[in-house]
Amino acid sequence: MNKMALLQLSSAMTIFGSVGFFSELAGLPALELVFVRCICAAIFLCTAWMITGHFKNEVWHFREVMLIIFCAVANLLNWIFLFKSFEQISVTIAISLYHLAPIIVLIIGSFIFREKMTIFSILAISLCFIGTLFIMGTDGFRSSSPEWEGIIYGIIAAFFYAATMLLGKSITKTSVYATTFLQMFIGFILLIPFVDFSVYTTLNSSEWFYTILTGIIHTGVVYLLFFNSIRHLPTNVVSFMIFVDPAVAILLDILLSGFQPDGFQILGILLIFIGVIYSLKASKSPENDVKLERPHTM
Repeated sequence: MNKMALLQLSSAMTIFGSVGFFSELAGLPALELVFVRCICAAIFLCTAWMITGHFKNEVWHFREVMLIIFCAVANLLNWIFLFKSFEQISVTIAISLYHLAPIIVLIIGSFIFREKMTIFSILAISLCFIGTLFIMGTDGFRSSSPEWEGIIYGIIAAFFYAATMLLGKSITKTSVYATTFLQMFIGFILLIPFVDFSVYTTLNSSEWFYTILTGIIHTGVVYLLFFNSIRHLPTNVVSFMIFVDPAVAILLDILLSGFQPDGFQILGILLIFIGVIYSLKASKSPENDVKLERPHTM
């Protein structure tokens, strides 16, 4: 277990768990906020790339460049479909569907990267996902009417989120600075035709501050930590640590917004943390490995 990579991923997920709180303070629609996040993150990451001097030693490989492009597109589609699901169904249901991504990563990653799944891994990720469902609360389940369009959007977002993680883990030669900068720059270019620029004229100085802060910290710093860490961690650990995000989000909602969770949501938070801790122990126990059948390769 790479402890530094684990610390970086934990920090990234903890910071990202607060993005909802800061997004509300920014006062922008989702798409326009994502656009500014891409711009701020691209500037931050390009600056870091230059200051660290990594750009001097960058060796470009066609395969890696293509992976970066595909990862950027997958990440952007992940955001777009997630926001589309928010428009059709409740945020709690959309987020629960969105967290199918780690399960998709765990299953697909076991084949792509030939990593072993253990009985404990399966149990831990099950605990995490059940915990996410409990965080929805009983109201979330009652309000889940047959709004199939929003449900489909949420599931598609989860697939693109999983694709982002898997593609990001496949990028190993290009520096993380170049990788994340190009992803944000591509996202910025692709979003231009869809942005309503008139909404920016109504922002006050405080809202601009939180908008830019969200772009630099919650996008630039988080993506730098995220994509650097997933290169050095097993897929199952990456999958489990993703669940720190919703746990932090609901804890901040309790502390800062005065939200009072019900019994299901409290149990959900506990299950998520139990699952994360369990997964870290499981990843250190090779004797518990259960090999999956994989296609033969030459």
